[in-house]
Amino acid sequence: METLSFEEAYAQLEAAVNALRDGQMPLERALHYYEEGMKLAQHCNELLQKAELRVRQLGVDEEGMLVMQPLELP
Repeated sequence: METLSFEEAYAQLEAAVNALRDGQMPLERALHYYEEGMKLAQHCNELLQKAELRVRQLGVDEEGMLVMQPLELP
């Protein structure tokens, strides 16, 4: 799972959620989809957090030095 891109993991997560919503499967299979979905959700969250750390803007601190700051969107 570590090698999955965000888009790949998200697509698999959507497939798991849709399969669970359908509700037409044995309990064991539903548990498998649930467990995989939780792992995929965690993986997507980790990738989003890493991406957020990479999104920075250049700013100036109190001493007039250039620094990287979190990007603040309106």
